[in-house]
Amino acid sequence: MTIIKTPDAPKPEQFTDPKAAVARLEALYEQATRFLCDSFSAAIEHGAPTARFRAYYPEIRIRTSSYAHVDSRLSFGHVSEPGIHATTVTRPDLFRSYLTQQIALLIKNHDQPVTIGPSDTPIPVHFAVANNPDLHVPQQGAAGFTLRDVFDVPDLTTTNDDIVNGVYDNEDEAGPLALFTAQRVDYSLARLAHYTATDPSHFQNHVLFTNYQFYVSEFENYARAQLADPDSGYTSFVSTGNVEIKGSEEELVQPLKLPQMPTYHLKREDGSGITLVNIGVGPSNAKTATDHIAVLRPHAWLMVGHCAGLRNTQALGDFVLAHAYLREDKVLDDDLPVWVPIPPLAEVQVALESAVAEVTELEGYELKRIMRTGTVASVDNRNWELRDQSGPVQRLSQSRAIALDMESATIAANGYRFRVPYGTLLCVSDKPLHGELKLPGMASAFYTTQVSRHLAIGIRAMEHLRGMPLERLHSRKLRSFDETAFL
Repeated sequence: MTIIKTPDAPKPEQFTDPKAAVARLEALYEQATRFLCDSFSAAIEHGAPTARFRAYYPEIRIRTSSYAHVDSRLSFGHVSEPGIHATTVTRPDLFRSYLTQQIALLIKNHDQPVTIGPSDTPIPVHFAVANNPDLHVPQQGAAGFTLRDVFDVPDLTTTNDDIVNGVYDNEDEAGPLALFTAQRVDYSLARLAHYTATDPSHFQNHVLFTNYQFYVSEFENYARAQLADPDSGYTSFVSTGNVEIKGSEEELVQPLKLPQMPTYHLKREDGSGITLVNIGVGPSNAKTATDHIAVLRPHAWLMVGHCAGLRNTQALGDFVLAHAYLREDKVLDDDLPVWVPIPPLAEVQVALESAVAEVTELEGYELKRIMRTGTVASVDNRNWELRDQSGPVQRLSQSRAIALDMESATIAANGYRFRVPYGTLLCVSDKPLHGELKLPGMASAFYTTQVSRHLAIGIRAMEHLRGMPLERLHSRKLRSFDETAFL
């Protein structure tokens, strides 16, 4: 019979102080991961152990016994029905502010304590050692013993999006308290570090996605200007490779090899800064990025990229504010059926339109000269123009689409799916249906004149959203009738 060794963790305890509850979560997590790291180091150094080592994620649990009346304006902060609700937690140090806020709302709205203790979900050793720079899990066979015979490893059968997709089946008595389990979060934290070459701790609450590298240099220029202003509120700028500068004149050494999705962070002390992710071209990258950034629970994400203008009345450099999406990207069809509407969010739409007006100094009817609001179509075929025009063009016409790209619908749909406020402001860079193709000379002139203004609009919109209370920004449109308490 295999001996299983575990850390001597304290028994579950009730808390009415959210800060004390989070402190206990941190203590439990630190004890569990230190135990696994120490045991793993010893196993690598001394050879195959005679026992199995296991530690568990900490857990938040609450029991309610009535259909308590809560503020109906709130889209979060309360459970939908009586019973037991629980969630496992990872990296409570990284999520300290978020956890404190969510636990505080739960205690306040239900007038019940939360119970903090070890869960029954083992921590995979890969995730336990991820934050220890001196340790790494070797490839299969390199350790001198079979890893999964001694330690728990990631289990993809339980690392999924069943909760966010609304297909979660309670096998025990507890309903989900949060959208993501600890294993799902750990998986995404590891993927984020891989794809963006920056640590998840640098990510800010407001995320801009773009599909061109041209925006990166403009973002750096903006960041340096903000760092030179002591009243801006921004404290540092982080580039790929976790290179961080705090002064406007400091040198920023770029890595020789960029990651798949270069990412940059203009930081504020409270995390309310702006992150820019260059997802490149295509819906697959857009889904990958948002799948993993979603676990960080950002307050909003916006797409600020280029698109094909579909109307003859549009000009290169015009803006498109999406208020609907034609989803032909296909990458989310299994998670979010295409018949599900992706509604525009009033707060985000107003912030984007206001930002366009402020940056361009146009307003009212004059604003219509450079910006149109309408349906954006996203496709998975970059060379859609080469197909028989009767198919794609007819669908574009029937949908009343005014612009086409490959990422916006994916980002909006995943925002809807993950309950993250979303929006899209595109810039027309070509008009293929009207003979204006994106040729090198034309593109260069366009990029020179338009990228700076477009990025400034996206940043200004985020500043509008930053000043908005969370309970107003997180629309009830994004929440189902059987929803988790945590954002």
